Amino acid sequence: MRLVIRDDPVAAAFYTANYVKRRILEFAPTAEKPFVLGLPTGSSPINIYKYLVEFNKAGELSFEHVVTFNMDEYVGIPRDHPESYHTFMYNHLFKHIDIKPENINILNGNAEELDKECLAYEDKIKSFGGIEMFLGGIGPDGHIAFNEPGSSMKSRTRVKTLAYETVLANARFFGGDVNKVPKLALTVGVGTVMSAREVVIIITGAHKAIALYKCIEEGINHMWTVSSIQMHPSAMIVCDEDSTLELHVKTVRYFKSIEQVQEELIGRENIGLKGSISSLSKMNFTNKYV
Repeated sequence: MRLVIRDDPVAAAFYTANYVKRRILEFAPTAEKPFVLGLPTGSSPINIYKYLVEFNKAGELSFEHVVTFNMDEYVGIPRDHPESYHTFMYNHLFKHIDIKPENINILNGNAEELDKECLAYEDKIKSFGGIEMFLGGIGPDGHIAFNEPGSSMKSRTRVKTLAYETVLANARFFGGDVNKVPKLALTVGVGTVMSAREVVIIITGAHKAIALYKCIEEGINHMWTVSSIQMHPSAMIVCDEDSTLELHVKTVRYFKSIEQVQEELIGRENIGLKGSISSLSKMNFTNKYV
């Protein structure tokens, strides 16, 4: 697992958006072989989406052959409700880019049979050959999507009852009225996220520092579902300085030193996007610090 630390949330968002852009460009998607991208909602990805829109409008990135699957949706509110995740995604991303409407996939929280909706979602993901990259954010309690504390690490897309703390936290989006906040949601499972070929998580802010600590310095624990990515073969967390406040100093220094070695001693031209060593031909083996 890689941990990339940037100075602030904006810098972390730009790094993440630029990484997504480069991965899509490297993949070179076509109609027959689209890039399948999992997407989150919430405050963390807003700046990422802002940069992706800018890249698209500048002609640097096309979403014509990108297929998206969103992580979750509330149950029981209209899709055009101002707080639905349909509305969120269209306002922050989809209506500003050249993605085809038929390539957008968001769970239907008003389906007559919610269990069947969840099964169909998993089947549709499989029909595209799985998700190439799942982009995600987390809550202060370390949950991914609506996989709140106690969720199974092997869970798939399902109906989930929201924790009372989550309902209270979301009341600010519903005029402060707890009674208006949906109590159920449809969500991809931890297992759904882990089945993606790559997982990229953005974590920013001091209020998420404990969750980052639990993910990086402690073991896998279903009470902190983000910790599941420790077992993923291609996972990266992008965070800001404030979110590292609970980490040991030596942990922060270690991950920063890895990036320093890659940049200064190995050379960015020798490093693949996912962090693999792609070439030794131009590597500088001279120890600059002796």
